[in-house]
Amino acid sequence: MASLTHYIVLSSILFGLGTVGFCTRRNALILFMSIELMLNAVNLMLVAFSNFMGDMAGQVMVIFIFAVAAAEVAVGLAILIALFRHVREVDITKFNVLKW
Repeated sequence: MASLTHYIVLSSILFGLGTVGFCTRRNALILFMSIELMLNAVNLMLVAFSNFMGDMAGQVMVIFIFAVAAAEVAVGLAILIALFRHVREVDITKFNVLKW
């Protein structure tokens, strides 16, 4: 059986990978995936601590976070598609469309 320490280490590794992916990549889709990886690492930590404390509130909160994250991804991808249709690139350095 995995202990709380195993979940903390796994969550930290996932969050670190997401941070490295966000800081080093320029592709907008990879950035979205890195942000989602960091969010899921936090969700894993929240569920692990909720289970450790014997309280269901953290697990219920994760369900709401998943719902908000799904809406965030839908809006983010819609914006990305609109920018792609205008610029024909997914490289974030080419997105200067929003400058005045």
